[in-house]
Amino acid sequence: MVSWMICRLVVLVFGMLCPAYASYKAVKTKNIREYVRWMMYWIVFALFMAAEIVTDIFISWFPFYYEIKMAFVLWLLSPYTKGASLLYRKFVHPSLSRHEKEIDAYIVQAKERSYETVLTFGKRGLNIAASAAVQAATKGTGLGACRTATPRMSVGWTLRQSPGRQPGPERSP
Repeated sequence: MVSWMICRLVVLVFGMLCPAYASYKAVKTKNIREYVRWMMYWIVFALFMAAEIVTDIFISWFPFYYEIKMAFVLWLLSPYTKGASLLYRKFVHPSLSRHEKEIDAYIVQAKERSYETVLTFGKRGLNIAASAAVQAATKGTGLGACRTATPRMSVGWTLRQSPGRQPGPERSP
């Protein structure tokens, strides 16, 4: 049986690095046929990676699981089998076309909710930080609050002594 590590290496090299370089070449040469081929590959590969998360958890115990996974990635990539193109044209494209409006609506809704969530958590974080700062300023934290600098009406600064601490140097104008 092939180990998990060898399978990850094969998926990385043949599933990601080689296609990434081939995609770069397709974009660089502006070859539309190759560009479309690699776009189909990346869509199918992204779906494979999403499914892999679930299958790795639940069926990785299956005999020859990693061998099948490596063979599938090589089948997707092969210019002879055109596996990614076949899967895209037979299954992915028809399914995405059927559900495109629902997917678009879900993406818009997710963007709106994520923006609201970020704002909510940001406000909570700022409130917690402000509360902690006010508590630290009013109670004093012991070690960290030995002296505080306060501006005077004149040009210089004066260091005030915190309770229980030895006086420190003062700078006056």
